[in-house]
Amino acid sequence: MDTAEPAVELHGITKRFPGVVANHDIDITVRRGTVHALVGENGAGKSTLMKILYGMQKPDEGTISVDGEKVNLGSPADAIARGIGMVHQHFMLADNLTVLENTVLGAEKLHGIGSRARARIKELSDTYHLGIRPDVLVEDLGVADRQRVEILKVLYRGARTLILDEPTAVLVPQEVDALFDNLRELKAEGLTVIFISHKLGEVLSVADDITVIRRGTTVASVHPSETNAKQLAELMVGAELPSPEARESTVTDVPMLQVDQLHLSATDTDGVVRTVLDGVGFTIHKGEVLGLAGVEGNGQAELVEAVMGMRDPDGGTVLLDGEDISHASTRHRRESGLGYIPEDRHRHGLLLEAPLWENRILGHVTERPNSRGQLLDLSGARADTRRIVEEYDVRTPGIEVTAASLSGGNQQKLIVGREMSHQPKLLIAAHPTRGVDVGAQAQIWDQIRQARREGMAVLLISADLDELIGLSDTLRVMYRGRLVADADPATITPEELGSAMTGAASGHLESSDESPGPKGPRSPSEDDPMSHREQHQNPEAPGDGGERS
Repeated sequence: MDTAEPAVELHGITKRFPGVVANHDIDITVRRGTVHALVGENGAGKSTLMKILYGMQKPDEGTISVDGEKVNLGSPADAIARGIGMVHQHFMLADNLTVLENTVLGAEKLHGIGSRARARIKELSDTYHLGIRPDVLVEDLGVADRQRVEILKVLYRGARTLILDEPTAVLVPQEVDALFDNLRELKAEGLTVIFISHKLGEVLSVADDITVIRRGTTVASVHPSETNAKQLAELMVGAELPSPEARESTVTDVPMLQVDQLHLSATDTDGVVRTVLDGVGFTIHKGEVLGLAGVEGNGQAELVEAVMGMRDPDGGTVLLDGEDISHASTRHRRESGLGYIPEDRHRHGLLLEAPLWENRILGHVTERPNSRGQLLDLSGARADTRRIVEEYDVRTPGIEVTAASLSGGNQQKLIVGREMSHQPKLLIAAHPTRGVDVGAQAQIWDQIRQARREGMAVLLISADLDELIGLSDTLRVMYRGRLVADADPATITPEELGSAMTGAASGHLESSDESPGPKGPRSPSEDDPMSHREQHQNPEAPGDGGERS
């Protein structure tokens, strides 16, 4: 394999933006028929580099060679013609079109727009186990299904080199294993995969070569057999790999969020009314992180929207600090102390074309420092944005630049800073570190841990099971709109949690290994939350919680 011909060669790539050098003299050689991982902290220049390779941006300096031939990629169409396809971290899909329409859009000449296209989509879906439903509107799909549509689009166009940006961010361990099996199949057929990921364990398990980018330039090219996660993290950010573990218990016996028998129905694309939340009930106490695990599309997003006031439940109650907010407006809930880190920061967390200081106001228009009485306080919002940029290490030339100009991790740090700045009673954190590097990840984890120590309650939804297990005091599993299982985060493994997420286990999950889990044994304590945790309403899922060791 070491003698394989290069599929893609990048030499001396430099790209400048106003106030920022995104890439400087980058050299990468990707061997044909390999999985080549690209790692680096957010803002290191990975996404910019891949956009250059995909023809979305032109380099200021440097050359690109594909299959040994120097090329000028002026547009994605040029890249596709050269057999290069890209699945973006933030998906490039039209919400108001169906899956089939999104897939054939711009590629109508390949297989038409009718039966031949449908047959090809089915063939690819079956071959790679994508589970594609061609006639569903994209706006009705969850994040995981959207990602699969993006992968389908790339394969549909006949790509021989696939660029995958954070492809495992929304998958449970079993699905990650299946994806990696598919990548190995693609590799065996001579296809090439460029794999961008912040999950260094995954990189080490699937990659043939690894390139590390730091501050816009390549700092190392290594083989997985010659390195480990700790060394890669130090190359990326100059620090050790962070751990999400929250060692001490801060759980009190004061309920902060009480959800009881919550029901919600929705009409699907076929006009059929279906139940999306079926008698959901749980309590989160001050100082407690409740982690909610589940495969995308099992009701987590609808639960968050019901708690936030974006959907009105058919039945049940939602109490925030003792106040019934079941049918209150989202603004009232915000003003009452509800913080929100959304699942998709581009769709629900930011105005991409607005400056940072305007984004600081979002969701908190009526609160200081954004307003005084009935009037907006623009100088106060600007000053506080500067504080957030400084305190949360948001890397930006200034607060007047647009949110779109920031890397994904810096966008997320801005959102976290905005929400934490209002000292919420309850923080809903939906995938808070999705698509961010180990440095930004560590900062966000620290902020959640600190706020937890100060008494904030947290509802944590995450596809990163290590994150869920590490940060949570209580773990629940959601499947088909119901809470079906609970687990002790001190002993459960990601694999066991993933099994329950796919419906293979329910009730109280016990570790199959009698030895302590990865976090070690828990210390008994008079303040163990088990002594006061309420038994939840679902009889299949008795409540459980625990103190961190």
